[in-house]
Amino acid sequence: MAAGTKDDPWELTTAPGTSQYTMYRDGDELVCQVGSTTLKYQARAIDDLHSWLKEQGDWVPLGAADEQKPVVEGTVEAWGRSGANPVGGWYGLRKGYRGRFGMYLPPLLEQLGFVELTHGARNNSVKAI
Repeated sequence: MAAGTKDDPWELTTAPGTSQYTMYRDGDELVCQVGSTTLKYQARAIDDLHSWLKEQGDWVPLGAADEQKPVVEGTVEAWGRSGANPVGGWYGLRKGYRGRFGMYLPPLLEQLGFVELTHGARNNSVKAI
């Protein structure tokens, strides 16, 4: 497995298998490179999301959405921007690119061995191991 550094990033694929991207840890940030677009998330999202998924105890829909779009409650995406999560809001750090938490974080947790993830064409879900 990759080290998750800038020189050896995690190589990931979205749950539906439609896009490849890389992610690496840079201090307190996760840097997600999708084509020419760079998204950044708080690195603590790995442990926080895993803990929340354990609390849910069952499959949780991903619900990925851009920052400007509304989210469906009860999804990973909604939790990733909720005032009720451990950081009190967005895990995304780059204004205008704070969304898609539900798209890009679960495959990383799957690669790290923290979750199971479905891989259908649509409506994927994640469950803590």
